[in-house]
Amino acid sequence: MPSPRCVAIRVPATTANLGPGFDCLGMAMELWNDVSFIVEGERLKVHIEGEGKEILPRDESNLIVRAAQKLLATQKQQISGGLCISCYNRIPLSSGLGSSASAVLAGLLGANALLGCPLNHEQILRLGCEMEGHPDNISAALLGGLVVTVTTEKEITTRRFDVPPLLAVVVVPTFDLSTRTARTILPKKLPLADAVFNLGRTTLVVEALRAGDLELLSRVMDDRLHQPYRLERIPGSRAALQAAKRAGAAAVALSGAGPGLVAFSDGSAPMAISDAMLRALQDAGISARSFFLRASASGASVSITM
Repeated sequence: MPSPRCVAIRVPATTANLGPGFDCLGMAMELWNDVSFIVEGERLKVHIEGEGKEILPRDESNLIVRAAQKLLATQKQQISGGLCISCYNRIPLSSGLGSSASAVLAGLLGANALLGCPLNHEQILRLGCEMEGHPDNISAALLGGLVVTVTTEKEITTRRFDVPPLLAVVVVPTFDLSTRTARTILPKKLPLADAVFNLGRTTLVVEALRAGDLELLSRVMDDRLHQPYRLERIPGSRAALQAAKRAGAAAVALSGAGPGLVAFSDGSAPMAISDAMLRALQDAGISARSFFLRASASGASVSITM
């Protein structure tokens, strides 16, 4: 069989943690990055449009390229000739919507397809987790829907759940809080009571999202493991989450490690929720923009042209 000449990849945004599900819950959202790999020429070329166009690197330091090279190295392979990678990014960078997971997954899936798909989903997921350092975004981006992931040194276990197309208002402040920084501010030890607080709520968040039960979600999307510490670093974030609830949101949370904030609603007042959150952030001197996103049942897809 001839080697593929062109590979097209679509990867969704994700919102992770979802309140109490720290590092184990993630959900795919209807916001997509499109990446193509074309074998042509004699050297690497990277074209970028959309989000991050002005700042993302166009050489081997690009995260998509690094992920592709990681997979190729595991197979002791390389692409003969040149490679053109074209990206159209819709997922904002450093937003809490899984932009880095999207890039990692695009690179892994693209390189895997160019080699004839020697690795299965579990192997792709393990490589992705090695690069990301945590599984929640990468699992949801790969599988779609709502995904619960637990990891050990030997294996990664996932369970995927279909969810109705719930509406989420995601407000992304123009505030720099990298995932790495957001992890360093977390305490090394936590009270047993805080761990117990999260355990039952995590289970019920899964049930609420799976069933589309916003009333249940409103009672259980609270957290004591990461949000209290991260929200302190994002000016206006607590006020924005409270404003979202007053405007009609059923449940609110930090999206991933932040600084994005997510508010789930029945769809009756998305603009009011967005406006309330934006005003609260503006009062704290922080500008922001809004995204109106549905949960996605689909994960990443790969199309191959010979």
